[in-house]
Amino acid sequence: MIPKIQYTKSGNLSIAYQVFGSGPVDLVYIPGWISNIDWMWACPELVDFFEELGKVARIILFDKRGTGLSDRIVELSTLEERMEDIKAVMDATNSKKAILFGHSEGGSVSALFSATYPNRVLALITFGIFAKRRYSEDYPWAPTDEERQKVYDMIEHNWGSGEMNLESLVPSKANDRQFMSWLASYFRSGASPRAALKLTKMNTQVNIIDILEYIKVPTLLMQRTNDIDVKIEEGKFISERIKDAKFVEFDGNDHLFWAGNTQEVLEEIKTFIRELPPCDNCHKKRLATMLFGHMFTVSNNGIQSQMLEEIIQQKGGKILTIEKKFFVASFEVPSKAICTGMSLLNTYREKAIPFAAGIYMKESDDSQITPLDHRDNYMITSILSLIKPNKIVVTQAIKHLLSGVAFNFTKNTSILTYKTHQLCKLYHVTDKSNTHVKTSFPYSFSKYDSFLEDVLKIIDEHLDNNNFGVEMLTKETGVSERKLQRRIKETTGKSPGQLITFIRLNKAKSALVGKIDTVAEIAFKFGFSSPSYFSKCFKKEFGIRPTEVVRTN
Repeated sequence: MIPKIQYTKSGNLSIAYQVFGSGPVDLVYIPGWISNIDWMWACPELVDFFEELGKVARIILFDKRGTGLSDRIVELSTLEERMEDIKAVMDATNSKKAILFGHSEGGSVSALFSATYPNRVLALITFGIFAKRRYSEDYPWAPTDEERQKVYDMIEHNWGSGEMNLESLVPSKANDRQFMSWLASYFRSGASPRAALKLTKMNTQVNIIDILEYIKVPTLLMQRTNDIDVKIEEGKFISERIKDAKFVEFDGNDHLFWAGNTQEVLEEIKTFIRELPPCDNCHKKRLATMLFGHMFTVSNNGIQSQMLEEIIQQKGGKILTIEKKFFVASFEVPSKAICTGMSLLNTYREKAIPFAAGIYMKESDDSQITPLDHRDNYMITSILSLIKPNKIVVTQAIKHLLSGVAFNFTKNTSILTYKTHQLCKLYHVTDKSNTHVKTSFPYSFSKYDSFLEDVLKIIDEHLDNNNFGVEMLTKETGVSERKLQRRIKETTGKSPGQLITFIRLNKAKSALVGKIDTVAEIAFKFGFSSPSYFSKCFKKEFGIRPTEVVRTN
């Protein structure tokens, strides 16, 4: 019998879930890319797997936001938001503690949850997990930008068809027409083409490398030797960074755990669950987000502690230190720290008081009131030495966890990680709603596709860099210059160089109309080498000089 489908709220979104099984412990399954808990029950292999698992655990299934029976969303969701979905489902099912079983992308959010809420996690189990989904020299197994673009194109043009190359996810079932037909239907029912594309782009931004060291719960990582989608080296990389993690390598090349040698996988999980040590509040440490603020000039009364406490407590924060010009507070998750920092920045700006804030992550006790230590002093001093008034700076770990939300992150500089020679990148963070970059497509191009969407985003990120041109755009997109020329010409009728100038000029025009800055300031802000050159380009594009736009508005 198919379990009853129920709903709970995560924020203002409805999340669909099911509960079944008779085991003594709870296990929450966090699916990979796309799921549909209704359609799962049409696959005998998957049903058999979960029914067997249900003999040792009470199983909780759910569809993450944007997929399956849960509310569909238009914008990208972050790992943090998806982590809160897990928490909402656990609360709805009265699950105080549970084993998290994350598959593929679901393993990434399971890992973050385990670091952030360890006293709600009995253990972490993953299959086919990755730490990031974008190639870099220190993580060479992830797809390149060009490889990811091919996936985007496939989703846009062949979603749910036989050209999706689903056989690569499950080679052992490639000739099983019934299974492959179910898998294609499962993906189609789990997400629309637009939703699937958004989810895939969100996956491209995933990076949990910086939080792996904070996972202290018992951990079982499983991977197949020749998995095409997620390389075996990725699982080994992760296991080396989680203390006492158990890594199990299985023969085969299926990315889906319910195909191939499923009995071996199932027995490994059941044995791991049976052998779990008792744990009652045994995890004394958890991942926390630290916000510090600094006033550059002292008002009559310095920081008003009552006002500060109200703003911080509204987001669930706890003040650790407060002085006349400086404070430090702790939060459960990064987004709450950023929102608090922005509220304070706006409050002090209205009072004409120069203020800046820095945000980083650390291991804290569960009460979030751990005294500041040498690492805190180092992080705060290092960031403060580089930060400018009226800015909020965050570390790379926070940027990675929140990419895709209502924040813009702009690379600022770097500091050395505490007691190492590794660089930690710092980013300025701003509220997207306060910028003048529209999320919809404001240009009357003949055709939009995911590639052009990415190109426009890249150009937006480099608007103030007058050295940004075709060469840098080619490098950022990960395609050859010839292919870049062809694809941009097809969709916009412009060359890449013309498109960059066109975007700069349109953004500058909006700024002139809004009277945000002077003509000279706007020229430099949008990447023009001089006001005179800006005026010349502007007149050529719009038939009017920038100064005339200012006068007529």
